[in-house]
Amino acid sequence: MLTADWIVAALYVAGVVALGLWLGGRQAGASDYFLGRHRLPWWAILISVVATETSALTVISIPGIGYATNLTFLQLAFGYLIGRSVVAWLLLPRYFHGEVQTAYQILGERWGGGARKASSAVFMVTRALGDSVRVFATAIPLAVITGWSYPTSILALGAATVLYTYTGGLRAVVWVDVVQWFVYVLAGVAALAVALQLEPGALAAGAAAGKLQVVDLTVSLTNPYTFLTALVGGAMLSAASHGTDHLIVQRLLATRALREARLALVGSGLVVILQFALFLVVGVALWTAFPEGRALRGDEVFPRFITTHLSGGLAGLAVAGLLAAAMSTIASSLNSLASAATHDYYAPLTGRKDEAHLLRAGRVFTLIWAVVLVGGALLFKNRNAPVVVVALSIASLTYGALLGTFVLARFERVRQRDAVTALVAGAAAMAVVVFAAQLAPLAGNPRWLVALSRLAWPWYVPLGTAITVCVGLASSRVPARTGVRARQGTRARGTGGTE
Repeated sequence: MLTADWIVAALYVAGVVALGLWLGGRQAGASDYFLGRHRLPWWAILISVVATETSALTVISIPGIGYATNLTFLQLAFGYLIGRSVVAWLLLPRYFHGEVQTAYQILGERWGGGARKASSAVFMVTRALGDSVRVFATAIPLAVITGWSYPTSILALGAATVLYTYTGGLRAVVWVDVVQWFVYVLAGVAALAVALQLEPGALAAGAAAGKLQVVDLTVSLTNPYTFLTALVGGAMLSAASHGTDHLIVQRLLATRALREARLALVGSGLVVILQFALFLVVGVALWTAFPEGRALRGDEVFPRFITTHLSGGLAGLAVAGLLAAAMSTIASSLNSLASAATHDYYAPLTGRKDEAHLLRAGRVFTLIWAVVLVGGALLFKNRNAPVVVVALSIASLTYGALLGTFVLARFERVRQRDAVTALVAGAAAMAVVVFAAQLAPLAGNPRWLVALSRLAWPWYVPLGTAITVCVGLASSRVPARTGVRARQGTRARGTGGTE
């Protein structure tokens, strides 16, 4: 990169940190720190949701997918819109009934503290693993563009993000997300414009090669980007991620009312479709305009194009876009993880309810989770698969179990014991499915395990949900022991809860 590009990127990072510190303002208590006093406008939450779920994965992996294949990945986004619409009308009203601090509080209200803690633990483990991959994803373009090592890139990114997240809480995170979303979308538009300037017929050439295909009606359980697989898998993945993952639910709870939360959630689905389309088309254009990228891994194509073909500050803008996407997700993860740790574990275990004390605890947890995410990114070694697929596969490991647990909450006969058993069983079963390719050789390559290793990842959430619901319903038919039943009945009468 040229000096001008370095100046643009450096000014951006400094500006974002300063903006986050200023916009965050002074936090009066934990509710302010984690939920912005429920006063954030729906359109800002919409953009924050999109920026949070995007991360650097979209900016580097999606162009790589468009470069290597076609636009069929976009079918997933149509499924995402369906899933969000279902959550908006069926699940969101439950979150706005009473004072809900985390997504898993409603499971605690339905069954008890055990269910709340178990589901929150699943969220924290999955989020830590998945977002460690996302942090690592940002090291890819930074290493390619700056020449820094992966560890240096990861540490620099984590340090910059934690500054405004620690101080400003969710309000700072959301408003910085708004700025960062515009930056990385502008970077994508700039890259597309340069590609079309280099090769005006790039999209026509891509169309002739079949790279503008959007819909694939092939029926297959092994191809992740067929219409049925993408629509069903995408809908259930989005229902789980936007209905049971506190990373997203936290933002929706920060709106003023249910109607605004619905606008933000459904609107984010429409914006994601347009965003995916943009970065996929960038990849298609680069297929013709940047043929030397065919010797690179998919995740390296877009960063390499930036370093070789963008000039006059545009490379700095593109780097700023990559940093924007990454910092948005890291900041959001830190705040949501700290929120879950504070409200689902610390407050119930210590009995502390005063807002000022919980604010201090939340900031400590923010620092702890920053160490966990950065440490996980430093340990990540898999550089062969597209990082977007790796991250979504990790999330799918427990998303099905979480979604299944929320479904079980609608069945009166399901007890806390049944729900926790189903949650653990669903996550354990999906661990076998997700890691089947690694487990098969160790087990002598049995046919069933080899078959599972070929299952397309969008089917992970539907399968995990089905397993969890079936286990929970089956467990609910097993009668409790007399002594246990008596104790549960006494506890339910004393607390007004349902066990």
